[in-house]
Amino acid sequence: MQERMHQNTHSKLIGYLLWIFGFTGAHRFYYGKPVTGTLWFLTLGLLGIGWLIDLFLIPGMDKEADLRFQSGTLDFNIAWLLLTFLGVFGVHRMYMGKWLTGILYLLTFGFFLIGVLIDFWTLNEQVSVENSKRNG
Repeated sequence: MQERMHQNTHSKLIGYLLWIFGFTGAHRFYYGKPVTGTLWFLTLGLLGIGWLIDLFLIPGMDKEADLRFQSGTLDFNIAWLLLTFLGVFGVHRMYMGKWLTGILYLLTFGFFLIGVLIDFWTLNEQVSVENSKRNG
C-alpha cells in the first residue's frame, strides 16, 4: 500500500480569515465540514460559543482537510475565493473547467443561488475529484 505524502491543500491563514465570519460557518465549509457549517450558520456559531472554540480547532481542521483532499493543478484556496466572491457568476466552475455549468450560473445568478449553496457543500470534493482526474 502506497502511503500518501502530506499535501497542503488548505491554508490556515484563509481558515482564520474565514473564522472572523465564523458565526456564518464559512471556515467550516472551507475545511469540508458542511453539516456543522450549516449548523453554525443557522445558530450564529452555536450562539458564539462554538465560534470561539473553533479558534483553537482550526489547526486540526486544516490538517484533516490536507489529509482528506487531493492536491493538484486546481488550488482549493483559489476555488474557494472564487466561489465566495464570484459564485453567482460561475467563475469557480469555469476555473475547474466546468464551462457549461459556469455559463449557466452566469446567466441564472448562480442557478438562482441554489447552485451556489450546493457548491458550498460540495466544492472540496469537486476540486479533489478534478485533481485526481488530472493527476492521472
